[in-house]
Amino acid sequence: MRGGSGRAPAATILIRVMVGAVFLAEGIQKFLYASEVGAGRFARIGIPQPELMGPFVGGVEIVCGTLVLLGLLTRWAVLPLLGVMIVAVVTTKIPILLGQNLGPFAVRNLSYYGFWGFAHESRTDFAMIMGCLFLLATGPGPLSLDARRR
Repeated sequence: MRGGSGRAPAATILIRVMVGAVFLAEGIQKFLYASEVGAGRFARIGIPQPELMGPFVGGVEIVCGTLVLLGLLTRWAVLPLLGVMIVAVVTTKIPILLGQNLGPFAVRNLSYYGFWGFAHESRTDFAMIMGCLFLLATGPGPLSLDARRR
């Protein structure tokens, strides 16, 4: 996995800004509003050791989101972010698709479940996963610190 810009166009910076800014903002909020989107939410969802996992995931999102924004170690930085997104889909969106709890992971109270509820609720997750996969495949582009290191 090469760290450089690869063959990515300069416009790749738009994907980096989208992915990096969303993860950076979400990571910061896990500390600012821990009971709503950090450890408290993790506890409500059913994630084990939420008091440890909330800050850990927040830290990963802050560090990796910042790296993606800068275009530094971009391909490596998106790997943990993909892991975060896979866990988010399994723990919060698959229960919506099924319309019931999935083991310890509690389904949220929504007005509708099944495929369309899943599609609606997972739209941001889908966009972040696709953005991370794009950056993994193409690299950060020429307007990045990775490109300057070459």
